[in-house]
Parts: sequence; structure tokens; C-alpha cells
Amino acid sequence: MKKSYAFKFLFVAFVGIHIPLIGILFFVLYYNHSVSPTSILVFSLIMTLLATVLTLIVLNQLIKPISIASKALDDYRNNRKLSVLPTEYSDEAGLLMANIQESIYEAESFINEKQDLIYMLSHDLKNFAGNPQGLANLIITENPSESIRQLAELIRESTNLQFRYIENFIKLLQEQDRVVKGNLELRTILFPGILPFINEQVEQRLVDKNIKLSLDLGLTEAKLRIDEGLLIQVIVNLISNAIKFSYFDSEIKVRIYNDNSKFVITVTDTGIGFDKSQIDELFKKFTKMSRLGTANESSTGIGLYLCKKIIEKNKGTLNATSEGRNKGAEFRIEFEA
Repeated sequence: MKKSYAFKFLFVAFVGIHIPLIGILFFVLYYNHSVSPTSILVFSLIMTLLATVLTLIVLNQLIKPISIASKALDDYRNNRKLSVLPTEYSDEAGLLMANIQESIYEAESFINEKQDLIYMLSHDLKNFAGNPQGLANLIITENPSESIRQLAELIRESTNLQFRYIENFIKLLQEQDRVVKGNLELRTILFPGILPFINEQVEQRLVDKNIKLSLDLGLTEAKLRIDEGLLIQVIVNLISNAIKFSYFDSEIKVRIYNDNSKFVITVTDTGIGFDKSQIDELFKKFTKMSRLGTANESSTGIGLYLCKKIIEKNKGTLNATSEGRNKGAEFRIEFEA
């Protein structure tokens, strides 16, 4: 029985069922006075209740290892928290905990090794990309003919694109790590306190295109399961995205409010918009919809992807709508209030 988890359940259930019967037999056989039907009924109910309580207590102890294993998995999946499970038991539940413990540590080791390998490769790729750029710069300093200069400029431009791609790739990995390691505890976000940080990060881009930013603060605070810094990053990314695809001398509106049982943030612009068929493509990493802005601003292709990952990781939703090209766009964040 020690090595069979199923047999333990069956044994406890068998004993629990027969405790009332055994009790009644002893009561009838060894009670010296005459036994009335009422006495037998009351005694049967008492023994049944006692057997039920004992059976539930023992079954709860048997189920406890499964609950511990389930919590360990949830902690790792949601918060990347490593738990230490008891692995000294030899039944099926003990083997389950041991396998879960080993799988969690193997997964963590694999993730860390993968990140180290990717960072190493990214560093080496930068060196490889830097060699042609260095040669191109050397050629330009030698005052070559116009055709040679143009070729050198093309090489330099190509390597700059490679540098940006590598940097964006590293940024993607870093932000994914930050999202995974976040926790989901409720915390109070004070919006008057974070608005200056948001304004500071987008102010120059607004000035460059003479765009007005309107902030409609329908509430001053909210309890959310998201880190304040991550929320600021998402809002800044959405506003920056709106600036990029808005025309000069236009307006971007940001609203923070409650809608029935939901907390909502919207970022709305009157820029180039997009077709409804392109909505799914918007939030893909290194999306094919990576476009130049209205002032030829470049796009990394990962900004909206990261925003959506951050919001969904913290139990919210991020969606986009547009009436079509040149009709603006709205990005809407929702959390359960």
C-alpha cells in the first residue's frame, strides 16, 4: 500500500464505508440492555457522521501532495517562481512531485541557457556587422570616386540596419524576461503620479510634429495586477505609435476611465489607420505591417507585440480598431475592475 496511491484511496473509502456497519454490530452485540430501533437509528447516524469526517480528513491529506504540485506549477508558469517540492515519497503522488520538480528545473535551466546563447550570438553578430562598417568608413575617408563612395554608403546603411535589428532582438528578449518575472499582486496605481513620466518620454516627439496630446483622467487611481513601470511603458509605446502614424498639426487623445465593471485606457489618433483585415497582423513580432511613419520614422516591429504580451500577462486585454486607411485608430486596454 505504501507505493500505491490508488490503493490508499480505495482503502480509505472502504474503511469509511464500513465504520458505521462495524459500529452498529458492536452496539447491537455488546450493549447489555434492549436496543430500540430509534437507538439504532441515532447510533447509525452518529457513526456515519464520524466516518464521513474521518474519511474526508484522511482524503484531504492524500490529495494535499497534488495540490502542492499544482501550486508549484502555477507559481512557475505565472511568476517564474521556483518551488521546492518534497520528493521522498515513493507512491504515484511522490513520483508526480519529483517529476514536476525535475521538469521545472530543467525548463529554467533551458531558458537560462537559451538566453545566454542568444545574447552571445547577438554580441558576435554585432562584431561581424561592425567589420564591413569599419571598412566602409575607411573607404570614405580615402576620398574615393563618387561611385565607390555610394557603394560604401550603401554598405554602411546596410550594417546600420543590421545593428538596429540585433538591438531590437535583444530588447525583445529582455522585455520578455521582464514580463515573465512580473507578479500578479493587486497594487494601487496613482495616475496623477505617472502622467509626468509619460509626458516626459513623448514630449519631444509631440513637439517635432506639432501634435497636441489631450489627457482625459476619469479617475485618479485603480487597483490593478500590473507593475506601474510596465503600465507606463505600454502607454508610452501606444502614444509613440500614435505619434508615428499621425499627421502634423493633429491631436492624440488618451482616456483613463471605468466602463461598468472594467478599467479602460484608450489612445486615439486621427492618423493613417489600417484596414480591418490587418488587425491580427498589428500585434505580431517583427510584423509585416512594420511601416514608416508620416515623417518617415522607422519602426522596430516589436512595440505593439510587447505591449500586448505585457497586458495579457497581467490579465488584461489590448485591442485595436480603425475605420480604415486615413481614418485614425484606437488602441484600447481593458482590465477587470
